[in-house]
Amino acid sequence: MPGRVLIIDTVATNRIVLKVKMLAAQFAVDACASKKEALRIIDENRPDLILMNLSDDVLDQHSLCHDLRRARDTATISIIAVGVADTSRARFAALDAGADDVLPYPVNDALLLARIRSMLRVRSTSEELQLREGTSRALGFEENRTDFDGAAKVAVLAASGSTSDGLKTALQEGLHSTIHSLSPCDALQSQDTQTLHDLFVVDASDTDVGQGGLFGLVSDLRARAQTRLAMQLVVVPSDKPEIAAMFLDLGADDVMPNTGDTAEITLRAKRLIARKRKHDKLRDTVRNGLNAAVTDPLTGLFNRRYVEPHLARLAEQSRKSKRELAVMMIDIDHFKAVNDTHGHAAGDRVLVELADRLRENLRAVDLVARMGGEEFLVAMPGTSVIDARLAADRLRALVNTTPFELGDDLPAIKMTVSVGVAVSGQTKTETIAVNKMCDQADRALYAAKSAGRDQVAMSKSAA
Repeated sequence: MPGRVLIIDTVATNRIVLKVKMLAAQFAVDACASKKEALRIIDENRPDLILMNLSDDVLDQHSLCHDLRRARDTATISIIAVGVADTSRARFAALDAGADDVLPYPVNDALLLARIRSMLRVRSTSEELQLREGTSRALGFEENRTDFDGAAKVAVLAASGSTSDGLKTALQEGLHSTIHSLSPCDALQSQDTQTLHDLFVVDASDTDVGQGGLFGLVSDLRARAQTRLAMQLVVVPSDKPEIAAMFLDLGADDVMPNTGDTAEITLRAKRLIARKRKHDKLRDTVRNGLNAAVTDPLTGLFNRRYVEPHLARLAEQSRKSKRELAVMMIDIDHFKAVNDTHGHAAGDRVLVELADRLRENLRAVDLVARMGGEEFLVAMPGTSVIDARLAADRLRALVNTTPFELGDDLPAIKMTVSVGVAVSGQTKTETIAVNKMCDQADRALYAAKSAGRDQVAMSKSAA
């Protein structure tokens, strides 16, 4: 679903222009002129991203950046500073105050939208990992951690024939670490766990980046298993915003102009390294602390024990953001006949294949769990009634259009599922009743079964 954007600018014309652009891009938008108004809006209707003009009332707005970044409830809100003078000193001041990026006026539309898309992807991932970690803590599986991370592994990449000695020197001085120089080919070679990099800094300051293969390099780094979790910072020509926009859409985590100084590139690099390590730790918590206790050994999905606390956290997040939460109960039709006719091994293959189809066709933030037997649960935060219905029909079609392979020379068989859907309302202060939602989804599932199976049935709001 589209994100929510808050525009903070004392100049009415600027607010109107930005609001029109955001509405045209299908974002939900709030706008205000003061810090006081901004704090009220954030408290009542929390945004995913803030566009903040730091060219006026600098100290006040900088303090707002500091406050938002340090408060637990607002720390994950992305902030883009607009209206900042296009100098290295001004950019650094905004970044140091807590802004995620700096875009001077006039703002390039393509770069602005690419930057917003990139930040919303990061925020979605961060919130998902934090939700998973919070659930693990509620279940008592948090592990002891050490604050010592060791030296970061950083590499500078440039197109064939290019040199990036100045960039490498700046990083060495700022990070006080050894920086490797790699060719694109070397960076894409298989790496073992001892040589995996935390950060790739791609030197695209030469405007002929297309011929140099750097667009493809950024995309390949993001796609390959050995490098996809590494952060990417791309240095781009300051007068080519369309190149910066392209890199962001291809998977770069951050871009900066080649006019930046050592302080700016150091700050950006340190932030990306810190984000990488935070995400690594959160993933480790989920992987090591939860897998054995709260996953179904057959399908690898979460089990009933995990669902209750995590669904409660999704519901609380939905209440705070005033966005709907959809819960689906999915049941395989005539599953007993598969076991009776072909044996339990064949039935297990159907369960595993269905789990794979669900997992591969839902978002990272969605919860997919096996509730027992042939019943599965899907929870989709930020999903309206219309979108929930479309998603349920899509998942149903994923099952009934492709036969299931049973192995052991058995013929592939067609399977269907019935789906019951409940969607919470956009509550203000009331607590979303998770158990009631699940009960309503169950009743909707029963209605789908009664209607002849291979059906989707919707329930009324559970809130």
